[in-house]
Amino acid sequence: MPETLAFSTALLIGLLGSTHCLGMCGGIAASLGLKTPTQSFHPGLFLLAYNLGRISSYGLAGILMGSLGAALISAEGGLLLRSLAGLLLVSMGLYVSRWWTGLTRLESLGGYVWRYLRPLASRLMPARNPLQALALGAVWGWLPCGLVYSTLLWSAAAGSPEKSALLMLGFGLGTLPAMLITGVLAQQMQQLLKKRLTQQLAGTTLILLGLLTLPWQGWLQALS
Repeated sequence: MPETLAFSTALLIGLLGSTHCLGMCGGIAASLGLKTPTQSFHPGLFLLAYNLGRISSYGLAGILMGSLGAALISAEGGLLLRSLAGLLLVSMGLYVSRWWTGLTRLESLGGYVWRYLRPLASRLMPARNPLQALALGAVWGWLPCGLVYSTLLWSAAAGSPEKSALLMLGFGLGTLPAMLITGVLAQQMQQLLKKRLTQQLAGTTLILLGLLTLPWQGWLQALS
């Protein structure tokens, strides 16, 4: 898949998965966007700092997975890795369209790590300044999430830590509109993303991209 198309796909996954992101992180984002009498900073700074920390964690995770992916590709595992990437895109399409929600089972994989990070996240709440909101976002970015995990595995097929990190940053940027918009606009966006037709069109788009990602020619050559 061309790099520009892959980055666009990462943005699309983040945007179309925003409903799930609102469920996982929306409560914290909404609380950060509320003005309190003792607050000396604009609420928007808290939201920006939180999301910057969250997306930075995605980028760091992309570097780690990209390093693993590069090692697998150099070990002649590139065909299998690209096949996994295509199948994950198809799975994400099925997840976004609500035709199959098996990706949520991936969330249990991160439960062990989150067990140690959750107390730290609790100590950072409520955030009293943008720096604390940044730290909270950086910790919350590791919250077990099937959509994030599947995107991470998909990004590993990029072949390098830098490219995988770029894809994860693209995914994070795709989630920003829903995470930054609050109030009536957030409700309208959430209602749009929850419409069955929107979900099915979005899911079908990801499924088609996944089918295009699968290395059909490589498998034909390997089997011939």
